[in-house]
Amino acid sequence: MTAEDLDAQSPAADLVRVYLNGIGKTALLTAAQEVDLARRIEAGVFAKHVLDTDTGLERQYAADLRTIVRDGARARNHLLEANLRLVVSLAKRYTGRGMPLLDLIQEGNLGLIRAVEKFDYAKGFKFSTYATWWIRQAITRGMADQARTIRLPVHLVEQVNKLARIKRDMHQKMGRDATHEELAQESGIPEEKIADLLDHARDPVSLDMPVGSEEEAPLGDFIEDGEAVDAESTVISHLLHDDLRRVLSTLEDREQHVIRMRYGLDDGQPRTLDQIGKRFGLSRERVRQIEREVMGKLRIGERADRLRAYAS
Repeated sequence: MTAEDLDAQSPAADLVRVYLNGIGKTALLTAAQEVDLARRIEAGVFAKHVLDTDTGLERQYAADLRTIVRDGARARNHLLEANLRLVVSLAKRYTGRGMPLLDLIQEGNLGLIRAVEKFDYAKGFKFSTYATWWIRQAITRGMADQARTIRLPVHLVEQVNKLARIKRDMHQKMGRDATHEELAQESGIPEEKIADLLDHARDPVSLDMPVGSEEEAPLGDFIEDGEAVDAESTVISHLLHDDLRRVLSTLEDREQHVIRMRYGLDDGQPRTLDQIGKRFGLSRERVRQIEREVMGKLRIGERADRLRAYAS
């Protein structure tokens, strides 16, 4: 999307135009520049830790550490600013699904900030590849929040969101759901309020909410009657289905059919190598070879980048 693509009469379009013009001023980074910035960020974080924990530092050493902290902050801002266009490019894929572009960008920027905090340059990943997952996760969570039909007071929403974050973090650390008592101790919220807040945290969604990227199909088309709706996982599931369809469309027809049948992508019924072989007049081993070749293609290049964002 360029500034010229936007409706000149729309106030929102003016805001997007200003934003696009602003973020375009920071040059894209090379892989080497990303590593350099990440190292400076890491040094700044370490220097701040030393300053915060050691009260007996010599004056000159403390001054040097403060310089490193400031340099780390500049590096962090540079890495963020150089990747704002990545957020926009990803946010554009979710337009037309019930959330304005500016809101999608804002959610994506939160994911970008998280990616900068978590990025480990020593593992050899390109930052944009790593950040894509965090950005898309933040956007889809924002879309799930947008689906909330019961509007709560702002102060209550803040408490609900705080408790939801703590609950997720504790589950990751302990490998189980925290008890109400544990949540109360961690959050500082009275235990008698925990149950009510968790009830508010359950996200009811409109079955008419559009989630399709092309057909604009309502969410209700993708869920069975009587089942509880997990808004975030439903949206992500449909987005994965859409991206998977796009990736498979880049393969040869026979390759597409083999993979669709092998994994039951069309009807939920995986076929055996023998069944697929009979369908196409191929040997069992030839079908296995085609499957192996296709999986190899899906692990590299743009196809892999599109699907990697869904890996847990």
